[in-house]
Amino acid sequence: MEHKAEKAVFALLTEKGMTLAAAESCTGGLVAERMTDLPGASKVFMGGVVSYTNQVKAKVLGVPRALLEEFGAVSEPVARAMAEGVRAVTGADIGVSVTGVAGPATDERANPVGTVYIALAAKDGTVCRLCRFGEQSRGCIRTLAADGAFDMVRRYLEG
Repeated sequence: MEHKAEKAVFALLTEKGMTLAAAESCTGGLVAERMTDLPGASKVFMGGVVSYTNQVKAKVLGVPRALLEEFGAVSEPVARAMAEGVRAVTGADIGVSVTGVAGPATDERANPVGTVYIALAAKDGTVCRLCRFGEQSRGCIRTLAADGAFDMVRRYLEG
């Protein structure tokens, strides 16, 4: 499937001499897959971590267990910590994270299907956006979440 969002991000990263890394939960590596589908991606894409479990969020990305226990995996504080963690682990200029509920049912904290937090961490700080994609298929939610991550990175790079 042809996606334009990652091509725009690739071009902007190349133009600015910057790098990106992704921490993904509900997207299962879709952001990384779409970036690495592009020829020359190794110049701008440092890597990705599919942190599907809280154990990986904590051990690999350094998300504080206290945040996971207090707010749950699908939350703004955890999305922020994931983005900051993948940036630190990879040395990328920008870390983007995606955590949410792709369905078919609510999570253990009753977050509705389609609830997704997308965060971006860079040297000048971390921002987070809550998206509510609604009751759609897992595949649709994952695609919309990846699109949202690319959109957030593109907007950041465009100033």
